[in-house]
Amino acid sequence: MNVLTQSGASRPGVVPGQPAVVAEGVVKRFGATLALDRFDLVVPEGTVCGLLGPNGAGKSTAVRILSTLLRPDSGRASVAGFDVVRDPVDVRYRIGLAGQQPAVDDMLTGRENLEMFARFYRLGRVAARRRAGELIDQFDLADAADRRPKGYSGGMRRRLDLAISFIMAPPVLFLDEPTTGMDPGHRLEVWRGVRSLVAEGTTVLLTTHYLDEADQLADAITVIDGGRVIAQGAPEELKSMLHGDRIDVLVDEIADLDVVARLLADVTGSAPEVRPEGRRVSVPAMDRVAGLARVARALDDARIEVRDIALRRPTLDEVFVRFTGKDRA
Repeated sequence: MNVLTQSGASRPGVVPGQPAVVAEGVVKRFGATLALDRFDLVVPEGTVCGLLGPNGAGKSTAVRILSTLLRPDSGRASVAGFDVVRDPVDVRYRIGLAGQQPAVDDMLTGRENLEMFARFYRLGRVAARRRAGELIDQFDLADAADRRPKGYSGGMRRRLDLAISFIMAPPVLFLDEPTTGMDPGHRLEVWRGVRSLVAEGTTVLLTTHYLDEADQLADAITVIDGGRVIAQGAPEELKSMLHGDRIDVLVDEIADLDVVARLLADVTGSAPEVRPEGRRVSVPAMDRVAGLARVARALDDARIEVRDIALRRPTLDEVFVRFTGKDRA
């Protein structure tokens, strides 16, 4: 879905001195289901906030409330300095939204969709045609631009929907799982587009199933589960909560896991984490390179051959599992 606003130099931005997005104690129920439970969020202007959580955590509900598509049952929310309940028109005038379900006109070609929405943004005919062409190239739609979207694949429809959202640089842009179903190359194109918009001053609230996407794009991350915020911070801050770097050993044979785990425990004095599915043993690296060298010498002295040994930072995947107990957003 695309929520479109007027554009051009006269388009207003965020109220000076106000965060771009605020939610305070927002509650939303659907019958007996509590979708948001006193949800809080602050997104400074000109930043990217990643909103992460397992399926059913309330991410899309939060986005729909902030974009004025749903009313909260209680609490307060504002976007660009305007209350989403009292001033929905002012909010809509300042936002863009790419929801989970692409909303394009199947009676028009991809190019005609882009030109039509560009005209809604009050671009002139020539400027609309030029911007449509730029986005067709950026989102790799040239082969399908003059066909109707009803014949597109799901990923191609998604790219067209995102291209529409990128026509102008709204003060606040909501992207709800923008790259689901895309191949890695097209995901990178979306990432470049997001960075370009942020460089122009757009604030982005991003929900995603891809934790590397949040790691690449987000200045700050909010993790929610059961409709409540359970962790917030910059990606590196959240990773640091897992007690720093780790030493990873990748073995060739699963049968070697126990032997390597005992050796790492003896060398480091820490309890190792054994992951049979990846043939890996991991321990905290309290003194980084020196600890890695000791482990490497111990493996060599014991004549244990391993496929790889490395010092690495915790990943957002590990942060996510730590806080939610689940293995993906």
